[in-house]
Amino acid sequence: MKAEIQTNKIVVLSGSGISAESGIPTFRDANGLWHNYSWEAVASPSGWQAHPEVVLEFYNERRLQAAEAQPNAAHLALAELESAYEVVVITQNVDDLHERAGSSNVIHVHGQLNHARGTSEARRRYRIDAAPIQLGQLCEDGTQLRPDIVWFGEDVEYLEESRRHIATAAKVLVVGTSLTVFPAASLVRAARGRAEKILVALAMDKLPYGFRFMRGKASSIVPFLCQGWLAEHQNRNLYPDSDKHAS
Repeated sequence: MKAEIQTNKIVVLSGSGISAESGIPTFRDANGLWHNYSWEAVASPSGWQAHPEVVLEFYNERRLQAAEAQPNAAHLALAELESAYEVVVITQNVDDLHERAGSSNVIHVHGQLNHARGTSEARRRYRIDAAPIQLGQLCEDGTQLRPDIVWFGEDVEYLEESRRHIATAAKVLVVGTSLTVFPAASLVRAARGRAEKILVALAMDKLPYGFRFMRGKASSIVPFLCQGWLAEHQNRNLYPDSDKHAS
């Protein structure tokens, strides 16, 4: 039996496009270390084993860049939704722009730049903010610290929890992702038929079934959408029967 849709719940699945508008480059258009090394070299367990000093330098640069970036209008609009809705943000991004904008329930399926973790099975995590990780800097269990990032070939985090949230949402907003990175991209399949489903991106090769596509920048379209949803909430008491969703 499927869980019931919660009429006051919005789930957002965000990707690199929303952070790009804050100046954080995506994998494809980035400069510096992104341009000098393949993803196998800097974003895989084999790359870490072969040259950890390069991987640390790469993520130290990214961590500093993310710390200097500021939330944009899309991040701020999503945070404002919490004044009227239960909002869960599931993000493929490793920055903390959603949190700094004010979103209180953010799930990072690909890890977080502002954290480090040990390399033992215990996976002890530490918040380091913008500080660099140095080769030889050890976890309390004696293992080398590494970025708390899910690399290619590693298991995505919180996948089932994220799927359950999407399956109970009355509104599902996908923003800033072309849904090409799996398994995170598969999460949209959990959205229910009667849920309002919108995808905001600059381009989309194949639109998920049941989603409405809005082409454009997140910083322009997301605030517009959120304003409409806030107005809908304010008017809900006038039309109580209009908010019923089938499960």
